[in-house]
Parts: sequence; structure tokens; C-alpha cells
Amino acid sequence: MPHKVIRMERTRDHSSARRPVMVAIAGDSAAGKTTLTKGIAAALGASRVTTICVDDYHRYDRQERKGLPFTALHPRCNYVEIMEQHLQLLATGQPILKPVYDHDTGQLTRPELVEPREFVIVEGLLPLYSKLTRACFDIAVYLDPPERIRREWKVSRDVRKRGYTVDQVLAELERREPESAQFIRPQRAHADIVVRFAPAEGHDDTSNSPLSVELMLRPTVRHTGLRGLLAEIGQRTVQLRLIRDEDGIPVDALHVHGYAPREESRMVQKAIWSRLGLGDGDPVATLGDVGNGRRSESLAITQLVVLDHLLRAT
Repeated sequence: MPHKVIRMERTRDHSSARRPVMVAIAGDSAAGKTTLTKGIAAALGASRVTTICVDDYHRYDRQERKGLPFTALHPRCNYVEIMEQHLQLLATGQPILKPVYDHDTGQLTRPELVEPREFVIVEGLLPLYSKLTRACFDIAVYLDPPERIRREWKVSRDVRKRGYTVDQVLAELERREPESAQFIRPQRAHADIVVRFAPAEGHDDTSNSPLSVELMLRPTVRHTGLRGLLAEIGQRTVQLRLIRDEDGIPVDALHVHGYAPREESRMVQKAIWSRLGLGDGDPVATLGDVGNGRRSESLAITQLVVLDHLLRAT
């Protein structure tokens, strides 16, 4: 189905299937996609959200890829056409039989039935790669950490969870770089929200430090309501200013300070949570989890901003 047709199809009223709200969370390997997704999904609740990873559409397993002239980032290494078809089905409220790639073992395993709920979160390397996939989404997010931070995250994760040595991870990063530049980073231009976790200015941070975050709210969707709310609360925690993005487009840049007092950060979170109407729950118990018992206040606020856009898309 052409991308213009899928956009029109999604605007129609379907009596047999309610159209879900679709969000893409794209970015390079170890950019923080899964961490961002988990908190958003937990806040919405399991009964309301379906999450999938489009890295499941890898064409080859890890062992087979060793003999190929390209990496998992290349579209030729993925069943892009099947991914496009499945996203169209989900976007119009229909179930799919999705392939499954086990990141821990590097093996392709048994496919699983996926039925779209009220919200569908699609994360991975290539969700914004083609016009057809982009037409399926209401909101598109791209994670764009500094390369030094992303490399630290990838080395830490792949050594700890996937059994690689440090040298193996660094060699793979170098091998992937040309394809990252060609296929992954260009997706940033198609995002409605660009998220950049980075060291706070004046601090010699590492990947384990309380990083700040800048959210570029691009004028491709309406970013309603947040401007007024954020103007009323802690300026030391959150600042909103108008800048030009790397392509010259004016964007609202929302900066969340990683070293702001925790009490102020929690006040911002509770104010946004109350605005979302998610009930009497506590955002502190749901959001900002970065694993190993650690929590990031800037991540929690980022997840709340994305939630605000998802809920308003309904």
C-alpha cells in the first residue's frame, strides 16, 4: 500500500478495528530506545499498550552475519518489506505474526502473534527508514546521544549482557559506522521529537552520571500545552527556548538539567503526570528507571513529555 494511501486509510472510521496510536522510537544501537520505551509502556499499563522491536525483522542470525559484507544496520540485512506490511496492519488495528530475534543469543526464534492495543510503541534501528513506515506513525522520536556516551553504553551492555569482549564491541562499532551514517542517522530528520542525553555543561560526566537531556520539539506535530505548564514550574530544572536545529528549522528546545535538585525534578514530574490524567499513581514508581537500581530524573521527564504527545494523539 503506498504511503499516501496508508495515511488516508488511518483517518477512516473502522467498525471492525479501532485505530491505535502509533509511536516510533528510533536510534542507533544502545542509544537508549528500550529504556525509554519501558517506562512509557509501564506508565500506560499492560492492558493499553503493545510494544514491538523492528530489529526482530533481521534477515540473518548473528552467526550468519559474520560472513556478510554488511551489518545489521543495513536494510539488506532486514526484511524491510515485511516490516512495512506489518506496520500497516498494526496501524489499521489488525494483528500480525511477528518474527522474533533473540538479542541475548543472536538467534531467530519462533514468531509470535501480536495484537495492537490502544497504543503501539515501535522501537528499533529502522522504524523511520522508508516513507511507508513513517506514514504509519502518529509520533516519531529519535534518540541522539553524543557518540562518546552511546559507545560507552554499547560497550557496557554488550559485554555485560551479550558476551562480547570490549575489543569485539569497539571493532563492530567501527565496522558499523558507515552504515550508521547512511541508514540510521538520516532518520533523525523525520522525527517529531529528538532526544539528546548528554553531560551537563561544566561537568566531566560519564555514562553513569546524572545526564541532562535536551528535547527538540520539531514543528511537524503540535506540542500543545506543555509550554504554559513548564513556564509555571522550576526554571532550574526545565528551560524552554527557541533554537535552530541542524537543518536550520526553528525548534523549541526543552532542556532538563541532570543536576537540578531532586525535589524540583519530582515537582515537574508530578505536575505533568497530573495533567495526563493517568490516575493517582506515582510517576516516581514508574518512570526514570535506567536499570541496576538507578534512576534518572531527566529520563522520567522525557518519558512524560512523550506520554503527553501520545495521549493527546488520541
